[in-house]
Amino acid sequence: MSRDRCHIAFRPSGHEIEIEAGAILSDAIDQVGLEFNLPCGGQGRCGRCKVVIEEGAVKRRSISRLSRTELVQDYALACQAIVQSDLTVFIPPQEVILRKLPSEKEAEKVITLPVECDWRKNPIRSFFLEIEPPSLADNATDFQRLKRGLARQHGIKGLVADLPMLKKLARTLRDADWRVTAVLDVGTWVSPDGHPRLIDLRPGDRTASSWGLAVDIGTTSNVVYLVDLLTNKVVDTASEYNAQISCGEDIISRIIYATKQKGGLDHLQRLVEQTLNGLIDGLAERKGIDPAQIDKMTVAGNTTMIQLFLGLWPESIRLEPYVPTVTHPLPVKAQELGLHINPEATVDCLPGVGAYVGADTTAGVLSSRMYQTEQLTLFLDVGTNGEIVLGNFDWLLACACSAGPAFEGSGVHSGMRATIGAIEEVWINAKTYEPTCRVIGDVPPRGICGSGMISLLAEMFITGVIDKGGKVNQSLDTPRVRIGEHGPEYVVAWAEETRRKRETTCPLEDVVITEVDIANLIRAKAAFYAGFSVLTRSVGLELAEVEQVLIGGAFGKYINVEKAIQIGLLPDMPWERFKFLGNTSALGAYTALMCPDMRQEMVDIASKMTYLELSADNTFMDEFTKALFLPHTDIASFPSVVRLLEGRAE
Repeated sequence: MSRDRCHIAFRPSGHEIEIEAGAILSDAIDQVGLEFNLPCGGQGRCGRCKVVIEEGAVKRRSISRLSRTELVQDYALACQAIVQSDLTVFIPPQEVILRKLPSEKEAEKVITLPVECDWRKNPIRSFFLEIEPPSLADNATDFQRLKRGLARQHGIKGLVADLPMLKKLARTLRDADWRVTAVLDVGTWVSPDGHPRLIDLRPGDRTASSWGLAVDIGTTSNVVYLVDLLTNKVVDTASEYNAQISCGEDIISRIIYATKQKGGLDHLQRLVEQTLNGLIDGLAERKGIDPAQIDKMTVAGNTTMIQLFLGLWPESIRLEPYVPTVTHPLPVKAQELGLHINPEATVDCLPGVGAYVGADTTAGVLSSRMYQTEQLTLFLDVGTNGEIVLGNFDWLLACACSAGPAFEGSGVHSGMRATIGAIEEVWINAKTYEPTCRVIGDVPPRGICGSGMISLLAEMFITGVIDKGGKVNQSLDTPRVRIGEHGPEYVVAWAEETRRKRETTCPLEDVVITEVDIANLIRAKAAFYAGFSVLTRSVGLELAEVEQVLIGGAFGKYINVEKAIQIGLLPDMPWERFKFLGNTSALGAYTALMCPDMRQEMVDIASKMTYLELSADNTFMDEFTKALFLPHTDIASFPSVVRLLEGRAE
């Protein structure tokens, strides 16, 4: 083999490749088409792309996420390993992403519109036509005959049709013996008074059914509502983890992947397309409908997710002055995005506000109705990119704080997503320091998810396992406090209690939380708390003046308010002020799908909202620094926590 070319054999798949010396090993893995997770987008931050170099040599650009034992066993991070010779590489089994099982109560929940809608205003309309076939006496073209039939039988004038519809027109009319259903989009938000567009022509009378989709493209999960456009009702829902997770668990990681990896942007677009198509196909099969008869889709998501969905170059989002390509995209056709619905269906991506306050926030403000209330309201969407809106019917002020993926399980030693085997709730005995855990799926624990981390952090603080700075109390008389390879840590579950076995060469692992993990979690909660502190103070208000706190997002509904207050993630207020709204992004997309008036309302909301860029605000870092303690440096702002600590001390 030439010194400039290296041969790499991958085990156990048997794939082989020749690649330039000096290439990154993860690029070689990608080129042979193996499924491989890069949760941090290839930055070497998460340590979850570990491989074993069985033969040959690589240069390790970073070893910070490798233990001494793993280095002895020739582990390397694929995204940080530079190929220097011919290699044999063992790739451990990749993490299998399983959805959290919904409870029976969640599965049976009926989703309702937050507003009254007139179905007659729905822009997707179906009209049955009986058309006179042409003759020598009447030789009008097929399209003229269709237009004439719509005008005479239904009063529809000014019909337009694009080339794909004209291509199928002649054959469909004749095969259907001139008895057809014309499906029209009678106007989008772009031109509500414009010409109706022919989006399908179906044989026979097909007016008894009409379908649409409301979609939330989340950084972590994608959610799809299948909607009966004739009744305004959601008839089924489906959700799945966004397949883009394999290329980065937060938006910055994905932007870096899109711009630094060869073909990265196209790959990310294909991944979200595959995720959505899988959900669409599953819904259509369950309900016994043809997905090609789904005629409209509205889409909400943060700004980065919308850019990646549309295949727009996202790099400028993370670079000052933080400007995306567009915050209010024009509608596109489904066929342009490779979606498994009517190719001519309108795909309407909802309006956002700025680089880090997207359509998911606008949809949340709409569906929560905070823009119509007199109460001073704080709207929170807790996630990797936490969006915050403060205001009421008179004014709206928004910002976003990059809390990072810590509460999604990334960057935490035993962190994982909220799937089967994740610890979601923890209680610690204040005398013995022994934990009691509740695990998703009621199985042996494999790790800790976001809600579990909030609970664990609060319990450790309240019981004295850690101090207000997040330092582990090493003087406690318990084997659960110890010094690990990454410093002081607390053992949440012993190895023999878990099923965390990756391969025969690796021992079972304890589920632990380290001081490094705790510091990451404290930074995440501090960024969030600092965000809404800056918002309130920027308009001369105090947090105590907020009359209600609305919490949206899929993760938000699993947050324990009491525990979140104890660590300083949420402000210390009476619990009745907090309201959990679930997936407000998907609900806003559903509202926009059904109600043209509300769709226009979203444009007005986005225009009305003032976007505060925290990175340019001098007070944010001060507020962030103050929040880097449990619950806060100003503990007087958390009277319920003070009372709890005093009660434990007595």
